[in-house]
Amino acid sequence: MPQDIVIDMPTDLRSTNAHKFELESDTPAFSRGIASLTVSIPNSRKSRQADGPPLPSRWKTPEFLFYFLITAVVIPYMTWVPIRLSSPTNPNYSSFYHQLSPGWLFGRQVDNSDRQYRSFRDNVPALSLLALVYLVLQSIYIRLATRPNSAISNDNTCRVPFIILFAALYLIGLHGTSTLKIFIILTVNYYIGKGFQGSRIGPLLTWVFNAVVLFANKRHDGYLFSSIHPYLTPLDAFEGLYPRWHISFNITMLRLVSFNMDYYWACNSHGPMDPGPRPSDKERAITPHPLELYTYANYVAYTLFPPLYIAGPILTFNNFLWQLRRPQEIPRRSILSYMMRFLICFITMEFILHYMYVVAIKDTNAWVGDTPLELSMIGFWNLIVVWLKLLLPWRFFRLWSLASGIDPPENMVRCMANNYSTTGFWRSWHRSYNLWIVRYIYVPLGGTKNVAVTTVLIFTFVALWHGVALHLIAWGWLVSLFILPELLASYLLPHSKYGHHSWYRHVCAVGAVFNILMMMTANLVGFVVGTEGVLHTVNQIIASAEGFRFLITACCCLFVGAQLMFEYREEEKRRGISLRC
Repeated sequence: MPQDIVIDMPTDLRSTNAHKFELESDTPAFSRGIASLTVSIPNSRKSRQADGPPLPSRWKTPEFLFYFLITAVVIPYMTWVPIRLSSPTNPNYSSFYHQLSPGWLFGRQVDNSDRQYRSFRDNVPALSLLALVYLVLQSIYIRLATRPNSAISNDNTCRVPFIILFAALYLIGLHGTSTLKIFIILTVNYYIGKGFQGSRIGPLLTWVFNAVVLFANKRHDGYLFSSIHPYLTPLDAFEGLYPRWHISFNITMLRLVSFNMDYYWACNSHGPMDPGPRPSDKERAITPHPLELYTYANYVAYTLFPPLYIAGPILTFNNFLWQLRRPQEIPRRSILSYMMRFLICFITMEFILHYMYVVAIKDTNAWVGDTPLELSMIGFWNLIVVWLKLLLPWRFFRLWSLASGIDPPENMVRCMANNYSTTGFWRSWHRSYNLWIVRYIYVPLGGTKNVAVTTVLIFTFVALWHGVALHLIAWGWLVSLFILPELLASYLLPHSKYGHHSWYRHVCAVGAVFNILMMMTANLVGFVVGTEGVLHTVNQIIASAEGFRFLITACCCLFVGAQLMFEYREEEKRRGISLRC
């Protein structure tokens, strides 16, 4: 039954990363069937038991055979529409042609116009070489460090000096002399956290300091040394390969807060400080270390850990240090499997960029005369591109981290198009960020005691964290607004009371249709076409009979998709997989 539509948060969610997805099976992935393909994420620990008994399969019923028939027609057509719009025969082709570049697939041009993804795509070979060098040097260092009578410390945190040295060289290469700015900010934050041991003033000053730094970074574009003092002007000459250090500092800021907050809670903790020999992510995150381990060296190693420095995923300080102190077993076969998943996703993105020029069409507003269906497909495939352009860097850096022995959370567990619950979607989209928000914002603000207020405050913070822009503020507030109907539905029609009725699944599917439309609208506003582009699309849909017919047809197709996703969740249960979301 579609339980994701019901908001059922555990009692102790307010004290841990309770939005964590857990793969609950010890069965090898290859034997669990297709349901394992989107959720079987390699990590150091699996849970053991699925949540509740699964329902009998509906895949071969006449109802679902009818759904399959619709899917077999609709999905290929949804794929063909953007391909046709990307053809030179499209009247708008001349408007976006200049955005295209020479490609490498079958003589096609490639739409490499997205600046954010281009900075990753063009540097994949260099990043791969860097990761390989890091792993080789780490292996050599660990062998030297663990030799008997070694001059290097041979305790379980012996990697810290290596991480700091490599990170310093890494940052100098990336940011040049701006590395000094980063270390100054890190040092000030460290002494704010350590200077008020156990006092609430520490967390308060931590948040104020990091908020000021975040906004100042953006306003002053990372600061020039010449703007500080004319004698420092020569330092601006060495910018490094990636001068815009303040862009990636958003991720670093989350780690600064994590260290100070984890230290504050450790100072006030009276519980055990041992998560066991094989701790879960949750146990590692909430179990404090002895206070003497919250050192500057461990702090810098955590904050600047090379595999995760640029884009994450985000790992809490407690979790990171526990993995250094008690390394977790990450099977080599799982790492190789994860690498293949990354490569398949990368090739998929390449085919999309070579055959669907939707980013170029969106950037140049080259949609004059397009039908409501065509406008909707431009928006939909732009969202798919957004999903992939984020998934690929996150999986690359997580792969690097896994290979180095540190297991961070998987940022995207499900495909963007495999979501029907608003809350479930946000728990699986940038999941490590979601876990960070739950631990450091949601819990301190009261959790489920003040759901409406905390939701608005959290998404306002998320919007401002992404950047100070009107369309992002609008996105944050829209998301907050769109979550409320699902919360209301879960209260009026709880699964525990009505789930056994045959009509309940269909009512949930109707609700899922509205959820999907609202989620797409919010993300189109925030990350694709902005408020003007969405208003243009909406006007085209509601201003004509053709647009209204398309809307009804689209809702019917989404209803079918929701039913398939409901059954897919049940199939995961039947295969021994349960995602707590």
